[in-house]
Amino acid sequence: MIGKRTLRETPVTIAEALEILEKQGELEASQRMARDYAQKFSRVDAKKAREMKEELLKLGKLSERHVVMIIDLMPKKKTDIELLFARERVKLDDKDCEAILQILEKYS
Repeated sequence: MIGKRTLRETPVTIAEALEILEKQGELEASQRMARDYAQKFSRVDAKKAREMKEELLKLGKLSERHVVMIIDLMPKKKTDIELLFARERVKLDDKDCEAILQILEKYS
């Protein structure tokens, strides 16, 4: 990583990170560890993650960072979503939580 610089930062789901790492070919030690983590904890494939991301962003209240967090954790209940957003500035009502849960259920 010496001599490399970040050109841009974009939040990606664990599934998308796994897809990126698998396309890399030969990986450094830290990249292999990240790939192993992603293989273990990814809950959906990259295609489904991108589709979910698109649908969740259409709801309008969530940033890309929030959407990635939701997809990576795949909450099953309204209370789980409320816990994720307890310290965030975004306030979701019951209708928003139900819409999120419906999208997640569709892809799980």
